[in-house]
Amino acid sequence: MKKKSNLRTALGLAALLTTGMAPALHAEDLTIPVGSQADRNTISLPSNGMSQASVRQRWGNPKDIRGPVGQPPISQWHYADFVVYFERDLVMHAVVKRQKN
Repeated sequence: MKKKSNLRTALGLAALLTTGMAPALHAEDLTIPVGSQADRNTISLPSNGMSQASVRQRWGNPKDIRGPVGQPPISQWHYADFVVYFERDLVMHAVVKRQKN
């Protein structure tokens, strides 16, 4: 009987401490600067789903090709102002390169 009483007391104390500290917990807003990344609207980028042949026809040969790596195979085509990520033969995403100051 004494063990149950001690257990109830311990649980009650834990609950009291937990709810008592709740107002002290709060979220802090963090602001992280984007840097000098170019605006996506000022540059023509390949659209998701475009084929590698379409990208090559419109923007020419990339400066560098990396990959494919992994399963499914992901490759990167690096152009002067942006990088295109392909999953197999289709554009998955295009990213504007950060402008150097």
